[in-house]
Amino acid sequence: MKIVIAPDSFKESLSAQRCALAIKKGFKEIFPDAQYLCLPIADGGEGTVDAMVAATHGRTVSINVTGPMGLPTSACYGVTGNGETAIIEMASASGLMLVKPEQRNPLLATSYGTGELIAHALDSGVRHIILGIGGSATVDGGMGMAQALGVQFLDDRGQRLGFGGGELIRLAKVDMSQCHPLLAGCRIDVACDVENTLTGPNGAAAVFGPQKGATSEMVAQLEAGLCHFASQLAALTGIDIHNLKGGGAAGGMGVAACVFLHATLTPGIDIIMQAVGLEQALRDADLVITGEGRLDSQTVGGKAPIGVARLARRYQVPVIGIAGVLGEGVEMVYPHGIDAVFSILPRLAPLPVVLAEGEINLAQSARNIAQAIKLGQTFAH
Repeated sequence: MKIVIAPDSFKESLSAQRCALAIKKGFKEIFPDAQYLCLPIADGGEGTVDAMVAATHGRTVSINVTGPMGLPTSACYGVTGNGETAIIEMASASGLMLVKPEQRNPLLATSYGTGELIAHALDSGVRHIILGIGGSATVDGGMGMAQALGVQFLDDRGQRLGFGGGELIRLAKVDMSQCHPLLAGCRIDVACDVENTLTGPNGAAAVFGPQKGATSEMVAQLEAGLCHFASQLAALTGIDIHNLKGGGAAGGMGVAACVFLHATLTPGIDIIMQAVGLEQALRDADLVITGEGRLDSQTVGGKAPIGVARLARRYQVPVIGIAGVLGEGVEMVYPHGIDAVFSILPRLAPLPVVLAEGEINLAQSARNIAQAIKLGQTFAH
């Protein structure tokens, strides 16, 4: 029996890799002779680097970069085991969690550090980059990222703009003549799971600005800046920047990735599943086990377990979903390929206790599920 174990992380409790190993441990107590293939996954957000490094036996690279508020910080990215692909999480260098709540200000926050990670990966010989753009502190249209890669944003006096979304309204010219020379030979896939446009009521300022510390007055300033930015880029590229689907992701990083990185915006789980070779692993599998911290009605909106289940259904492989919590509407996952769901919680307990005991509870739940499967096999015969 071949069992593919492909969970996302249980946030604040277990990485995807530790989840996979805990599930394997529990199942192996009941099925010691089964073939197990652990492929921890992610959807492009937090944990993507860890999942990809673990799945490909890669490594992590740490460097000092410019943080979201312009101060030095340490950030990291992953490199796959074959050395060909870098996995970069925008949150590592430009993330909201790097800024204290009282200091959050998207008029000032910059994505420059993300660009520094990309530049370092390029200079290290990487020619394929997977960029996860969730969790940013910025609404700068990705200008900071582009600045770090040599793009110059100038005002009407020919002076370079500073950091942050508040500077966009002053943009008069974009000079790409000094753009990083290795970008042209690098394929960049952006893990993007939202379809928000750059501007308008569904845009980066209106939807994401308040989440990043913007007051209503700041939102108005950011919207004006992004509209001006979009017009400038439209004149430069001939593309309808205002309405580019996904362009507003990560405060406009979606637009910058398309324009300056010539990147492709793709659902994160699709990128990760392809990168770890999940489809190949499923072709002869007998069972798939996936999961994450919470399974509920929102899981069907592109979360990792549904991506795994849909791919498994293509090869008629049954799928079990395991989660810390089964939330409202969890039954919506069944039509998408998850055949059964289980919570790992053995009893009511305070959240800190639940998070601390995640690994133990997950292994025990996996064992119980395996025992139920074995019991079913006994009755079947």
